[in-house]
Amino acid sequence: METQNSPFAPDPLLAGLNNKQLEAVTLPHQSALILAGAGSGKTRVLTARIAWLIQTGQVSPTGLLAVTFTNKAAKEMLTRITSSLPINTRGMWVGTFHGLCNRLLRAHHREAGLPASFQILDIADQLSVIKRLMKLMNVDDEKFPPKQVQQFINGCKDEGLRAHAVDAYDPHSTKMREIFEEYDKQCQRDGVADFAELLLRCYELLERDANIRQHYQSRFKYILVDEFQDTNRLQYLWLKLLTGHKDGQQVNCMFAVGDDDQSIYGFRGARVGNMRDFEKDFNIQHIVKLEENYRSHSNILDAANAIIANNTNRLGKNLWTAAGAGEPVRVYDAYNDTDEAQFIVDEIKMLHCEGTSLGEIALLYRSNAQSRILEHALFSANLPYRVYGGLRFFERAEIKHSLAYMRLIANANDDTALLRVINFPARGIGARSLEQLQESARAENCSLWQAAINKVGNGKLGGKGIEGFVALIRHMVDSAYGITLPELAELATTTSGLKAHYQLDKEGEDRVANLEELVTAAVAFTNQGFGNHNNVDGETEQDLLTQFLSHASLEAGEHQADVGRDALQLMTVHASKGLEFKAVFISGLEEGLCPHEQSLFENTALEEERRLMYVAVTRARQRLYLSHAQSRMLHGKVRYGIPSRFLDEIPEVLLKRLNSKPVARSGGSRDYSELPAMMSKQQSSTQKNAMPWKIGQQVAHAKFGEGVVVSYEGNASDMRVQVNFGREGLKWLAMEFAKLTPI
Repeated sequence: METQNSPFAPDPLLAGLNNKQLEAVTLPHQSALILAGAGSGKTRVLTARIAWLIQTGQVSPTGLLAVTFTNKAAKEMLTRITSSLPINTRGMWVGTFHGLCNRLLRAHHREAGLPASFQILDIADQLSVIKRLMKLMNVDDEKFPPKQVQQFINGCKDEGLRAHAVDAYDPHSTKMREIFEEYDKQCQRDGVADFAELLLRCYELLERDANIRQHYQSRFKYILVDEFQDTNRLQYLWLKLLTGHKDGQQVNCMFAVGDDDQSIYGFRGARVGNMRDFEKDFNIQHIVKLEENYRSHSNILDAANAIIANNTNRLGKNLWTAAGAGEPVRVYDAYNDTDEAQFIVDEIKMLHCEGTSLGEIALLYRSNAQSRILEHALFSANLPYRVYGGLRFFERAEIKHSLAYMRLIANANDDTALLRVINFPARGIGARSLEQLQESARAENCSLWQAAINKVGNGKLGGKGIEGFVALIRHMVDSAYGITLPELAELATTTSGLKAHYQLDKEGEDRVANLEELVTAAVAFTNQGFGNHNNVDGETEQDLLTQFLSHASLEAGEHQADVGRDALQLMTVHASKGLEFKAVFISGLEEGLCPHEQSLFENTALEEERRLMYVAVTRARQRLYLSHAQSRMLHGKVRYGIPSRFLDEIPEVLLKRLNSKPVARSGGSRDYSELPAMMSKQQSSTQKNAMPWKIGQQVAHAKFGEGVVVSYEGNASDMRVQVNFGREGLKWLAMEFAKLTPI
């Protein structure tokens, strides 16, 4: 093992660095890969390297470029440099990829083909442009959901591709490419650039214009990159251009700091393979490995090392610490998810009584939907908490949408609920139609719902959208009679079209899971006797619905920890990266949850899940809790699971099992090989119930004319759809034979 501190470091700038950190900071003029493990002081090394290069006269403050992934990291880097050296950092090129590209494009806007005052489109603005363009192109947003188009365009740009370079192999991909091409033309006419465009336009400028390229290559003698494992393909190509890399030779040096074991953003386009490519392309002969950890005790680090060792093609490192073994990793085998949540609450109370502040405790989970039952347990125990990097369960947009439909079932005259969902999912009700509806309600002194009914009855409609909405709500109200609260929740998430809407979104997986968790919340509310409905004779499901909606409002509107107040931290594992806590709880460690069930079908995805677990474990400084449940309520039904394979990968000597004994297994681990087949079977069973039409959608039939879809039943083999054809009335049509076309 390395000694903690270097015996030779007379320079105050280098004081306190261990041998490996010192080696990295004082490397000669060469490209280098610094493999920086969790808690190994990578930010200190990066800023010390910059300060050392400037102090020793190897480069001027404006002669280097440092790239980070967040503005916060860039500001911290500049602050540390200022505290180390008496220099003005104002003119330094330190910032994010997007920020630096924006700066370069502003300086060379003519050569880049942009106006001097070009504007930057954020994600919401970009989506608005795409929607307007698709409308002008008469593109069906049912077949080509705007969010999918947006993801396609940004994904292509992140790969360095313009529309003409994108492969089109069928009518769908051909149309997507056509939209991409028209979108680029529209942005050029408007003089605007989206985030992905900033990097692509900058890369194209440097590649095309030799004078500008050589200017920046001669200027930036050193290029330093933070979180290198999170770079995508285009970012790596951009960095190579600036170094003057060609045929294995480069003019400038690149100092890349990263950790392949913490590459967890593959879904955003991050490419962990860039680290291997950098090693090969730049002929890196020696990788400096920062393995001494200053955060966690060795039992925690040994558990993390054991887990990540199961991944292949790693650059390879082994975290260690001089802080001692510390406490064993605690494992709790819960009977069910309620038991798991209660155990976590009890342990948090104990830790708090022992002197640990709530802010030093983190509760991690793989996906947002898992927070609901944990939040409820904390709420019931009167423990203040904050959801870091996200919203609490009942505050999430998709949940609010679903609750709004439930509120309309309970009381259709609820104007607030109606305004929230009258055009969500989109059903062609524009701003002008809403204004007219509100004017009618004021003139008639009635609710918006009553005004909508009057419009439908009088035939005074600006379009079919309001008629479809009225038919939808009436159908939902009729369907709500005689069904249970969980069935009501299911009705609100599916019949409304919410679930189908989010299923079309490539990034909507979490939102769909949250909608399904709302059904679970309804089951729990019914079974656990909330309110007083179990004690009142003749209590109806409508009364129970009202109580549930009140319960949801209370949990959404109260118990939010005030700013500055000591509060427990709840977050997904993704959101926890870069943070650390005295005590960490990782919940829901079951196959299908962590690792996520989708990852079981692809080895590289499973490896990213393992890296995610590695990140979660290394957030803990002193105490780590791992919990799993034998059964869990998911999507309103009890699901029985087995402990995550990641638990099996931790040596038993590091664990303290709180309520179970190790399972004797021949060969050392469970057999997980049959899980993908089992889950695939479950998925195909679920997909049988896919509905090809949205409730409330306008359709046309050759015989019955125009109508509105109001209901459906059955599965793919015998599905029937109910359509309100106005004069022809309600008709049930077999999907196998019905010739319906969207309007």
